[in-house]
Amino acid sequence: MNAARRWLSHGLVQAFLVLVGLVWLTPLAGLFLSSMRSAEDTARGGWWTALTTPGQLSFDNYSALLQNSAITQSLWNTVLISVPTTVLVVVIAALAGYAFAWLDFPGRDGVFLVVVALLVVPVQIGLLPVAKLFGQLGLFGSIPGVILFHVAYGLPFAVFLLRNYFAEIPKEMLEAARMDGGTEWRIFLQLVLPVGRPAIASLAIFQFLWVWNDMLVALLFADSSAQPLTVALQSQIRQFGSNIDVLAPGAFLSLVVPLVVFFAFQRHFVQGVMAGSVK
Repeated sequence: MNAARRWLSHGLVQAFLVLVGLVWLTPLAGLFLSSMRSAEDTARGGWWTALTTPGQLSFDNYSALLQNSAITQSLWNTVLISVPTTVLVVVIAALAGYAFAWLDFPGRDGVFLVVVALLVVPVQIGLLPVAKLFGQLGLFGSIPGVILFHVAYGLPFAVFLLRNYFAEIPKEMLEAARMDGGTEWRIFLQLVLPVGRPAIASLAIFQFLWVWNDMLVALLFADSSAQPLTVALQSQIRQFGSNIDVLAPGAFLSLVVPLVVFFAFQRHFVQGVMAGSVK
């Protein structure tokens, strides 16, 4: 009786989770089907009509999108912004996190307190002052300017996260490495980084997704030659209104890349979340 009750409850939970998953995936499926329909088919009916008439579906919209030089350039700009930003944030935060966790230098706690305080500063506060500064430095409207802004505002959380994770490394492990003649650089590269790989992977995923999907910063700091895909799609809405045959494949293409990145690092991401919850 108890076994049957457990099986029934387990089955109900699984059915509920499947239902939630289907509801969550419905907009994604609608976007994908819409991206494969022509503008005429979209005007005649909703995306669900493609389920009964699959002849509506084709990859013509994607072919036309990839032949659009503005869209392809904006996609490349998104890569040029997201990848260097993620790499810089992870590298600088890992170095700073190790220094705050295990190196003793004057003013360490005070500087770390300032880093923590920067977490509560909204990004909107720095938009205009930084834009003025970048204008004086000749960085306004360029890809390096967008990268520098994202790095500056991504570092406080990144340093805070990695410092707390590195601080959980057993002190005896580091002392043993130092007794064996290991330098701080060697300890950092060969001991701390492998141990902190789950947290670093989690940080890289969060940072990449945030920058890839950003539109506010790019809308202000990037000109037409440096705009990412999010801004390019927004400009398509402003210029042409409801051109779903361009917006739908562009939006789905913008969605696919973060999903690929997430699933590629999913194992490390889950390890980082579980390790953080245990610690």
